[in-house]
Amino acid sequence: MRQSIRLGTVRGIPVGLHWSVLVIVFLLTYSLAAVQLPAAVAGYPTVAYWLTAGWMAVLFLTALVGHELAHALVAQHYRIRVQSITLWALGGVSTLDEQARHPRAELFTALAGPITSLAAAGVFAAATVPAGLLGSDLPRLGCAWLATANVVLAVFNLLPGAPLDGGRILTAIIWWIRGDRRAARRAGAQAGGMLGLVLAGLGAILIFGYTTAGGLWLILLGWYLSYSARAELATAEVSEQLHGVPVRAAMSRPAVCGYAGHTVAEFVAHTARLCPHRAYPIVDLDGRLAGVLTVGALAAVPPERRIITRLAEVMVPRARLRALHPDEPLLNVIGALNNPARLLVVVEQDRPCGVLTTGDVARFVGVAQLGVAPASRVDVDAVR
Repeated sequence: MRQSIRLGTVRGIPVGLHWSVLVIVFLLTYSLAAVQLPAAVAGYPTVAYWLTAGWMAVLFLTALVGHELAHALVAQHYRIRVQSITLWALGGVSTLDEQARHPRAELFTALAGPITSLAAAGVFAAATVPAGLLGSDLPRLGCAWLATANVVLAVFNLLPGAPLDGGRILTAIIWWIRGDRRAARRAGAQAGGMLGLVLAGLGAILIFGYTTAGGLWLILLGWYLSYSARAELATAEVSEQLHGVPVRAAMSRPAVCGYAGHTVAEFVAHTARLCPHRAYPIVDLDGRLAGVLTVGALAAVPPERRIITRLAEVMVPRARLRALHPDEPLLNVIGALNNPARLLVVVEQDRPCGVLTTGDVARFVGVAQLGVAPASRVDVDAVR
């Protein structure tokens, strides 16, 4: 999911918001200020309700960030690359570049979020004591609400169905017991689909009982869980086809490269024009990978400066790239291709020997579904 607002970076992980979060924050603030707080403690000025609702919404959003950061930091502990953290209308998404390599990593990465939410609930519950000494009921009520909200967040996420944390925990346990990650992922996805139907059914019952807002919210959550579970199931099926497949089986080769010392004008005239792609590996004088150059970076160079600007000045340097080995399991790197425009360079003995894109993986899966072994792709127009 693309970030609309960048909040910052934690341990190299970009943290941001999707625009839908702003809508939810406004609705939450309005609900607290106009309905819930006045109903709980009457007699305060309107501005006091709105100020209290404002800091409650901000702290709840902060707790959500903490929940997702916990997932991401534990994933990093298990050497799983984390691409980004994005908050959106229905929660948060930690985008991982690769899958857990063993059930323990899957289990503890999934547990980290709910544990953090429960810890936050404990902190807010403890804060109700000093907040009650401030001479106003609003701070105490705000802390109590935040404690309850974080408990609800933790409990909901522990429901046993993917893509919720509880679904990941279920997947990890089945994987641990049976030793079959693919079967475990299928079970987690199927549980998520059933959970979504149950929530949608409860929502319909609430609507018939004239609790329209709560019913619609449950139906929305149920739909989201069912949709995500179907996506998880499709991913599990693809994972079965990619099991045991090395990167070299799907990559495109040879890689169309540029030389870091060439100018942008030379590269456009002799390489980009003849072999149009979205990104290119760039090598140094010895043929070793130096970076990756995107078409966007090329286009950003003004025409009058292209004859004096070297590729090394506009490429993404090697230090910021993830290079793959041709014998690396393809299944472990699928997450790194979340961005369809992203290109991963395959390197052997420090020299590019191919590239991997979403188009390459889609081609491999499509041919594999025909029951034949795909041939290595040579100089083809993959989506880059």
